[in-house]
This record gives sequence, structure tokens and C-alpha cells, in this order.
Amino acid sequence: MPIHPLDENDLRSRIQTTLDEFIAEHRTELKTVSPDVLPLVDSLETLLKGGKRLRPAFAYWGYRSVGAQDCESIVRAASSLEFLQACALIHDDVMDDSDVRRGNPAAHKQFETLHSSNDWAGQADHFGAGAAILIGDLALSWADELLGNSGLSNDEHRRAKKIYDIMRTELMAGQYLDLLEQVRGDTNQDTARNVIRYKSAKYTIERPLHIGAAIAGATSAHQELLSEYGLALGEAFQLRDDVLGVFGDKIVTGKPAGDDLREGKQTMLIARTRELISDAELANLNSLLGRKNLTDDQISELQNLISECGALAEIEAQIDALTALSLDSLQSPLISADAREALQLLAVMSTQRAA
Repeated sequence: MPIHPLDENDLRSRIQTTLDEFIAEHRTELKTVSPDVLPLVDSLETLLKGGKRLRPAFAYWGYRSVGAQDCESIVRAASSLEFLQACALIHDDVMDDSDVRRGNPAAHKQFETLHSSNDWAGQADHFGAGAAILIGDLALSWADELLGNSGLSNDEHRRAKKIYDIMRTELMAGQYLDLLEQVRGDTNQDTARNVIRYKSAKYTIERPLHIGAAIAGATSAHQELLSEYGLALGEAFQLRDDVLGVFGDKIVTGKPAGDDLREGKQTMLIARTRELISDAELANLNSLLGRKNLTDDQISELQNLISECGALAEIEAQIDALTALSLDSLQSPLISADAREALQLLAVMSTQRAA
């Protein structure tokens, strides 16, 4: 049986050790500022105990795909992406006003509770949002610091940082486009696909692969091949995420069932539903989508609408087609044999997951 791509060379545990040691060092540093700031570290540390570690995994196997061998510097460099992901999640939860993340209260909700329990002055929700923004900013800063102190050579760091900077710009642009679509409320498949590309596909898979491969000195032809794999798989990954956001089991996903419906997410799934349903059904969808107080019965009503009109089946078919496309790109002899096997397994993990 193949070794899990995150278990080979103890990759998963080495990523966690890297994060734990980095946070412990900076906890000591921040304690000298004031013990009052330690809840910021606690919140970030809790968030970083969970997660699929996909971005570090893709960076690591992008590096190995060139034929480079395992080393500590690539593990540390790849681990820095977990801080960037933490930043994105924390800020995303503030923008979406999400209550839960990975089975725990979202960062802004943690600090809202801290404010309320101490009966402090002002509004608890404003304090919570402000604290969460600062935690996200701290995570973003630490991502850059860990990458810079990962042990890469100057040339390796320069090559990685060039792509890392592009990735961050694309991510912020994609986040804004996602925010914009929520308020416009009339997304179509073209605009939804563009959000997917810049908020998720590039950031989750393509750019981490590019970073790892760049560290190993990959050619432009090699990077183009990784783009073929990464963009198709990245879109399939986000489509699976969209399906789970509507139909996922809250015990498995760590978020309430139908959470994307309460948040009014304008996804490909919703865009295709809009195109397939009647005018009366569309009016009903528009009246319910985005209500924070949706009942379980209303969630079920929307789930049935999305399923029965055929939108769910079409998105599932797209996931399968995109996954097959990404896997086909791995047949090139440019990809090392061990990385090919790992990237095949990562593709299955990314698209056939339940959380």
C-alpha cells in the first residue's frame, strides 16, 4: 500500500514540530511585551493544530518532483505556508462572520467572548473583529519570517520569494472578488470560476508547487507542467469544498451543516443552480440564501433544490473531469517517479474528501 504523501519522511510531524517550535520561540518574545498579548498566540496555536497541511505538502512534492531530495530547509520553507493559510482563514471568518473554524470558535468569536466575559467597555463584536485581524496580520508576518529563516540559500530564497509574493497578491485579489460576489448576489459560472482560480486553485495547489519546484531550480517547462496539474486540481478541490459547504456533515467538517447557505456564498454550485431552476424557485433561493437564521428545514429545502435541479450532479461530474485532467499531466517524464505517486495520491485526497 502506498505511503501517505504527508507521512513519507515523517513530513506531517516535522511540519507540526516546525510550527510548534516557531510559536514557542515567539511566545517567549511576546511575553516580554506583555502577558496580555498571549491570547493572540494561544488562538493562532490552536488553529495551527488542525488542518490538512495541503499547501506544505504540495510545496514539498513540487520540490521533490524535480528530483531533489528531502532536507530540513524545504520542510521549514513549506511549513511557512501554514501561517499564510492561517491568516487567510482568520480574515475570511471575519469577512464571512463565521462562528466556527475547525470545530472551535472562530478567532473573532473567541475574543468577542473574552470581551463579554470581562465586561469590558465598548462593543464585543468590534473588539473580536479587531483582535482577529491582528492575529491574521501576525500570522502573515510570521509566514514571511519562517520562509526567510528556513535555511534556504540566498538563491533558493530569492526564487521562492518571487513566487510567494505573486501568490499573496493573487490571494488578496481573489479574496476581494469573493467578497464582491457575495454583495452582488448574481454570480454566474464565469465569475465564480475566476474567484476559484485566484482565491483557491492558484493559492492552494499551483503556487505551492511552484515555490517548491523553484527552490529546487525547476525549468519553466517543468513549472508549466505543474500548472497544468495544479490549476485543474485546484478548481476540483474548491468545487469539492463548495459541495461540502452545502451538504457536508458538521461532525466531519467542523462547521454547521449548510454553513455556505447561511453565509450566502456565491459558488459555482449556486451559479449552476440559478441557471437550472424556474423563476419561482429562483425567487425562493434568493429569499433564503444568506440568511444567518436559516432553520434546518430551510437548509434541507435548499439542499433538495440544488440536488433535484441537477446542479449537484453536474458539479460532481466537473470534479471528476478536472481530477482526471490533472492526473493526466503527471505522466510526463519530467516528474520524478516518487513525486508522481505522491501527487496522484494528493489529487485523490483533495477531491474525494469529506472535510
